Amino acid sequence: MKIPLFLPWITKDDIHTVSKTLKNPQLTDGSILRKFESKFAKITNSKYAVGVSNGTEALHLSLISCDIGPGDEVIVPDFTFIATANAVVSSGAKPILADIDESLNISIDSIKKRITSKTKAIIPVHFGGLSCNIREIKKIARKHNLKIIEDCAHAFGTFENDKHVGTFGESGCFSFYPTKNITTIEGGMIITDSKKLYTKITSLRNHGLNRSLLDRNKSSFPWEYDVISPGYNFRLDEVRSALGVSQLSRYSVARSKRVNAAKYYNSKLKNISGINIVNFEKTNLNSFHMYIVRITKEFGISRNLLHKKLFSKGIQTTMHYKPLHNFSYYSKSNKSNLFPNSSLAYSECLTLPLFPTITKKQQDYVIENILKYQK
Repeated sequence: MKIPLFLPWITKDDIHTVSKTLKNPQLTDGSILRKFESKFAKITNSKYAVGVSNGTEALHLSLISCDIGPGDEVIVPDFTFIATANAVVSSGAKPILADIDESLNISIDSIKKRITSKTKAIIPVHFGGLSCNIREIKKIARKHNLKIIEDCAHAFGTFENDKHVGTFGESGCFSFYPTKNITTIEGGMIITDSKKLYTKITSLRNHGLNRSLLDRNKSSFPWEYDVISPGYNFRLDEVRSALGVSQLSRYSVARSKRVNAAKYYNSKLKNISGINIVNFEKTNLNSFHMYIVRITKEFGISRNLLHKKLFSKGIQTTMHYKPLHNFSYYSKSNKSNLFPNSSLAYSECLTLPLFPTITKKQQDYVIENILKYQK
């Protein structure tokens, strides 16, 4: 049996919706994008939503729209995908890495230690779909007059006391990469309650124009527009937006399937010596983008050896993620001894197969093979 790490949930309705959209005369910056944005804003209970080309550019646009650039510092977790820090570099600012806590989310104590007179913002990541300690981060930001840009790439469908993540800071940035909780293949979304930020981001994603293509096509003079400031081509097209609308129609079902699969793993693995379950006790705060276990020395073999043995049985696992301070570019200004928690997590964490359509038979095969190799 072969078990992939992840399979996108693409239905016949998704395919029909995309095929139908391809027949439309306007294939970008049109009414379907607006529909996707409107539905996303409603689900997250945010005033505005702006569809963009990917989650990385969602972060980038949020940063520059908050006037963050050269000479500024932005605190990001060391334990995250490289896009979080790269977006800061793209804005001209400097990413400052902070360690994580046991939940794999950014450490409050580490944030406090990394703040300087140059710090202008914090980008907390809701890692693996689990809400970070965003309320405490808000207190820190308020005390030091810092912006908060939430990296919600893993966390569509994650709520903190009935409030969707991404609505606590200046903006929330989502990714619709194929492995994410919903997909548009490539794509992203920015949510905000700030009209000023919304207006700026909407213009910047479209070359800095003050009028969208949809708006211009409704006018008798579509060439009449102004460029407010130099912008980018970070639009989300109609085809991917259509897939997004279709995926949103069943997002709660997909979330339930992920949570139920995570609960099943937990019921079988929670009492196994050498396996520590990460973040499971907070199911109400977790959309389970990933299911991660920590393989400790009590298990009898290393995480790497277990990964190899599972791979030999057709089971795909991986590690999320290599800490940023281990990459050549970021290691120059970050000493490894500053990040003991992320370094330990890097040696122990293993991500198991999890996706909406995974079956108990597939999960049982994964579980049986994990237990088989315990010493």
